[in-house]
Amino acid sequence: MIKRIREIEQYLDRENPRVIGVAAAEDQDIMELVKEMGKRRIARFVLVGDGGKITELLEDNGISEDTAKVVNCQDHGEAARTVVSLAKSGECDLIMKGNLHTSVFLKAVLDKENGLNTGKLLSQITVYDKLDEDGIQLMTDCAMAIEPGLEDKKAIIENAVELMRRLGYDCPKVALVSALEVVNPKIPDTMEAAILSKMCDRGQIKNCIVDGPLALDNAVSEEAARHKNITSPVAGHADILVFPNLQVANCVFKTLIFFAKMDTAAVIMGTKAPVVMTSRTDTVENKMLSIMFSIYLSGKPDVSHS
Repeated sequence: MIKRIREIEQYLDRENPRVIGVAAAEDQDIMELVKEMGKRRIARFVLVGDGGKITELLEDNGISEDTAKVVNCQDHGEAARTVVSLAKSGECDLIMKGNLHTSVFLKAVLDKENGLNTGKLLSQITVYDKLDEDGIQLMTDCAMAIEPGLEDKKAIIENAVELMRRLGYDCPKVALVSALEVVNPKIPDTMEAAILSKMCDRGQIKNCIVDGPLALDNAVSEEAARHKNITSPVAGHADILVFPNLQVANCVFKTLIFFAKMDTAAVIMGTKAPVVMTSRTDTVENKMLSIMFSIYLSGKPDVSHS
């Protein structure tokens, strides 16, 4: 079980470093990641994009050819399709978005014939340390599902539970977060939360305990839950926070970064091969943590049906 986010590095195989395909890699931030990951013997890279610019950046940063292979693609769409193809063929273990628009990158990832679809909903999950107890916590979906409906939220929960189980948590506690902890017909997500909780009770959502609606305070604070007389195995001890929509999740995620200065990693679930999509405003350290989690997942089998 991984109890703190920075523990992830010790679980990586330095004898057999994973290969990461980066689309549109002509970017200094990418070079910093390539150099640092190469020093730590964590990963090797296939850098796809403007070959001349990438080669120049590699030379400027003193990065050896042993760490990075260059594939010339002048068009961003072609670069994205190339890294997806490399992942499908097994030449890369995971892929990463470089200096190109997210929509262009995801178009290649989600292509019905040539993409990395598994039939599952794709969702983004943020990983970080719990504040008041050992263990990591997830929040979702901070980047992809804009206004998820009931079935989408079920899939988002299942993706997050799958991630937690790969990290060593057999039966994670899932809080469906809203503005309050009681069902209010005027707030539709509270009704969906109640339905999803009952679906878990009836075995329609497996390998976890789901409760909601829960306000954020009583989802993460045992004291807050006690003050509001909430009796629940999830209240105060949530491992996974599922937010009602992207707007809420993304704002809470940004508060971790810019107000609390916390270490975070971003993971995309639901693809055939791990996909790294970090924010341009992420610190280099947080980008590295995102890569490390995706590397770790590339060596872990799917346990969603076990």
